[in-house]
Amino acid sequence: RYIACPRLARTVQQCLQRGAGPQPLLLEFAPGPGVLTQTLLNAGIRVVALESNLAYLPNLQSLEKSMDGQLKVIYGDFCRLDPLASGTLKPPAVCSVKLFETIGVAAVPWRADVPLRIFGIMPHTLERNRLWRLLFGLYECSSIYKYGRVELNLFISEREYMVLKAKPGEVWAYQPLTVLAQIGCEIELLHMEPWSSFATDLKNGSAAVPKTKWLPNDHLCLVRLTPQQNLFTRGLKPTNAATFIFMVKQCLAKPSSRLRDRLNSWSMDNVGELLNALEIPENAVTRNLYPEDYRRLFEALQNSGVFTETWFYDDVSECVRTMN
Repeated sequence: RYIACPRLARTVQQCLQRGAGPQPLLLEFAPGPGVLTQTLLNAGIRVVALESNLAYLPNLQSLEKSMDGQLKVIYGDFCRLDPLASGTLKPPAVCSVKLFETIGVAAVPWRADVPLRIFGIMPHTLERNRLWRLLFGLYECSSIYKYGRVELNLFISEREYMVLKAKPGEVWAYQPLTVLAQIGCEIELLHMEPWSSFATDLKNGSAAVPKTKWLPNDHLCLVRLTPQQNLFTRGLKPTNAATFIFMVKQCLAKPSSRLRDRLNSWSMDNVGELLNALEIPENAVTRNLYPEDYRRLFEALQNSGVFTETWFYDDVSECVRTMN
């Protein structure tokens, strides 16, 4: 776990604060010793601190008692939110329904304003998997996204930020995660900070910076992910989102392959006519398509009935189990 140093706290507070009016409720996960928490509270922001390390709880609870309701401390782990397990959850695992009831946040329509903001430093272990799980919840409107367009403000590795913001044709960065993030969210880079600015709670005190071969990874990036208001205004819906995710993953499994060949593998008729109608070149390779091209392709395939085949849904189910 990485912990922001005191020097960085003011910068983060400025990035998260919105104007001079009342601030929306902010859920901070893994606050640790509370350096950032204290700065956010000093700025007048109402904070819910979700902490999984019992060693940090006493100081946070002491701070809670002195804040006259501005701070609420909960024992829980954001990275173990809504685990796919049967039976009663054992803390620090957290159920989103109980969490939202406890903090007093009610569900709002998707096109309404952001009901809650979340802030934290993503653990670098399984970072890609955690981002995938958040995106899957976004597209299915499950977990935290049952309550509306919850806004994420996350410190993530520079490597993963480069993936989220990649452009078509960028060989080492443009991936299924790229396409789904750019369609699903408005992505804003709020701040970049060197790894050296963060302390760690590892016993040896070292900063275990994830190695990367192709992409720069010298910073942690504070990134805001705000779900798009118009995400479900066309053919894409929470009920068919898993199929859309699977389609994107299948198309980019071999990013240098031709889209036409992928469509032919799905036993689709009139591939040439479809690509012509979508104004996509017949020799286009999958990594050169823009995210919006994939959305238009999905809507066209939905209308053509291709995704009604049993074999396709069997593969989708397997893909969903793997991602979860």
